[in-house]
Amino acid sequence: MSKLSKFLRIGVLGAALALPQLASAESLADALIAAYRNSNILDQNRAVLRAADEDVAQAVASLRPVLIFQAGSSYTHTPMTEGLTGSIQLLAEMTLFDFGRTAAAITARKETVLATRASLVNYEQDVLLDAVTAYVTLQQRQDAVALRQANVRLITQELRASKDRFEVGEITRTDVAIANSRLASSQAELAAAMGDLAVARETYKLKIGHYPKSLQRLPKMPRTAANLAEAQGVARGTHPSIRQLQHQVSASEAGIALAKANMGPSLTGNIAATDGSKKSDSFSASVTLRQTIYGGGKPSSLYRQSLASRDQSRAALNQTTAMVLQFVGIAWSSIEVAKASISASDRQISSAQTAYDGVKEEAKLGSRTTLDVLNAEQELLAARNSRLSAQASYYIGIYTLLARMGLLTVDHLKLGIPTYDPEAYYNAVKSAPATSSQGKRLDRVLKAIGN
Repeated sequence: MSKLSKFLRIGVLGAALALPQLASAESLADALIAAYRNSNILDQNRAVLRAADEDVAQAVASLRPVLIFQAGSSYTHTPMTEGLTGSIQLLAEMTLFDFGRTAAAITARKETVLATRASLVNYEQDVLLDAVTAYVTLQQRQDAVALRQANVRLITQELRASKDRFEVGEITRTDVAIANSRLASSQAELAAAMGDLAVARETYKLKIGHYPKSLQRLPKMPRTAANLAEAQGVARGTHPSIRQLQHQVSASEAGIALAKANMGPSLTGNIAATDGSKKSDSFSASVTLRQTIYGGGKPSSLYRQSLASRDQSRAALNQTTAMVLQFVGIAWSSIEVAKASISASDRQISSAQTAYDGVKEEAKLGSRTTLDVLNAEQELLAARNSRLSAQASYYIGIYTLLARMGLLTVDHLKLGIPTYDPEAYYNAVKSAPATSSQGKRLDRVLKAIGN
């Protein structure tokens, strides 16, 4: 076995086999779980979803009576009278019939909640894909550093051998200078690789939430689809961006119904009870039917605007669907390219290893120069680096395809951890509770989600 091959095995494969033995080594599943739990992006958009849930509660509350308590006093001074008077008043107002306004508003806001839930799934996919990319990239950079370190050690040995051969007159000073130059170049490349590794560590901390102590080797890749058509079919029915736009279309259609209802009348009831000074108590009740005869064109404009919003949502859905299918196709092609690159790199490594071994032996016989040997070493190193990059691209490509299909979620990956329940808060507030057992339930939900 050649010296280069030995160094590479020590620097990369040996380290790789040792990593899983470390009790503190972090697996990809560990990283995904940490990213899910530590993500500020997910916390932010969960709060956005809870705010959308409250829109439903507010629409429900608009059909309930409003009770208002008023207390006041006044001082009066005239030539005939002087005194201080006061009153306490209780007012109640309720919409008796709104001809479909509230029903349409509730429907629109429920669809908006469902759209926001789909958006949250999209953010979850982004967080997990970023975590996979950070994990794979960091491992690739570690392996690249190991390759560069092995290369520096090997060239250092070649330099020593060149000096020994120069001392006995087998080669010239030029050969020694070439080896020195190549060693300096290799050390510079090692420094660059270590810089890339430091960047990858910082990216890992940002995406996962902490620095890794060590990484386990990558696990078996998840299944995706048998072919491109199957992958696109899954994406069409599953991808959260498509589902989000579908609900937005439904919300915009409910907006049309709301705009129509706003052109109609409304019927409200009012009750007032007043306890005043000097026996001025009073009680009154009234019913009011209100209908706008002329609104300056605003109601018609709002209706036309709702139609345009519906058309906009439909066009956005069609465009998003086309883009999702395109992204699936791109991800599929990227995987195929990565697979071809891995195969080509394997052949390149095999050929470069054979070439290096041959040049090394020929150099011993004097038919090859030190430069020939160093060039052969660099060819082999470049082939191995290409293999690392292709393997990383392939692995990231698989998870990218899962995301493009809409399947890169904690539940689909079976990570085995409790996940955020988007219905818990909604169910606690959808009936617009104020106090009571529902309010206590809401308190428990907020405590469970850490707010």
